[in-house]
Amino acid sequence: MTSSPILLAAVEPSADALGASLLRELRPLVPEARFIGCGGPLMAAEGFESAFDTSAFSVMGFTDVAKVLPEAWRRAREVACMCAEEKVGTAVFVDGWSFSRLAAKRIRKRAPETKIIKFAAPQVWASRPQRVDFVKDHFDLVLTLLPFEPPYFEKVGVPAEFVGNPNFEQVASAPRSGPSFRARHDLGAAPILVVLPGSRKGEVARLLDCFGDTVTTVASRIPGLRVVVAAAPAVETLVREGVAGWPTDPLIIPGEERYDAYAAADVSLVASGTATTELAMSDTPMVVAYRVDPLTAYWAKKVLVTEYVSILNVAAGEAVIPERLQEDCTPEQLTADIVRLLTDDEARRQQLSAFRRLLPDLVGSGNAAAKAAEAIARVHCGA
Repeated sequence: MTSSPILLAAVEPSADALGASLLRELRPLVPEARFIGCGGPLMAAEGFESAFDTSAFSVMGFTDVAKVLPEAWRRAREVACMCAEEKVGTAVFVDGWSFSRLAAKRIRKRAPETKIIKFAAPQVWASRPQRVDFVKDHFDLVLTLLPFEPPYFEKVGVPAEFVGNPNFEQVASAPRSGPSFRARHDLGAAPILVVLPGSRKGEVARLLDCFGDTVTTVASRIPGLRVVVAAAPAVETLVREGVAGWPTDPLIIPGEERYDAYAAADVSLVASGTATTELAMSDTPMVVAYRVDPLTAYWAKKVLVTEYVSILNVAAGEAVIPERLQEDCTPEQLTADIVRLLTDDEARRQQLSAFRRLLPDLVGSGNAAAKAAEAIARVHCGA
């Protein structure tokens, strides 16, 4: 068995969670290998020592990404040098397409013997399908989180495997109790709206005022409404400051309580992202909202090739979940959607029925992190 190092690179919160799951499964398969690279707090909790702080890269949108490009270029060069100097056998880039692209290009030049694997494929089905050509030139294997992704890469000759999403498996297996959550916070039988404003500062800054106006109006129409806000650790201070003036005395909960909150909720107002699938797995009807800066919005209109942004809507080929984006993301529209889900049993039933139909294929079966680790170990050990 080779003892050359394995490099892991995860520069975003969702990637950090995937990287932590992967690390747990990889270690027993390649016990002689040393793990180097970059990651976040969840990987650190697994004993992984990051070469640098990745928090600067938790951004979304063309403008925000542009601001961190100089740092990304510098760190990508650092990762490539690490591969060359440490004679890395395999480099695994987890999610984070922009950083993965920058680093993989440099690794190919500085350390051409290093095998490069992409864990969580770029979403070529959503935008910039030409990215498959870059993947073909710079990656040796793609491990996808969604079942419909491998053919996009296989058609140009890139080995690709659907392994599933460890984060979704964690959600599926996590204990949750709506009644316990209600009892713990003295919520009784009140209607509950869970608000998820995102995990990035830019997301929260652009959405929180709109969400606050929406909550105010919904509360005026739904007697006894209680609002629960799930705050990601990276933005908790910003969220607490932003919701201070909201009505109904919003309950702010930490991330570890979110599954109980989902189970207790009647409806959720959620920023587009992985939380939408988490909510669906908890049988929580939702309205999806998102805003980006004007430059990113202009760019997105040029490159998007899908009508929807939520994975469940993409898989269904229809809007099973209302998506209110950019100019449609208004308090008036969001209020109408939320009130409908709170008062119209048929609207709720349609969403829940779609969730149960779509989720089995999307989530996959078995241990996704173990499947990914086995594929990586095969490449690393030359099997």
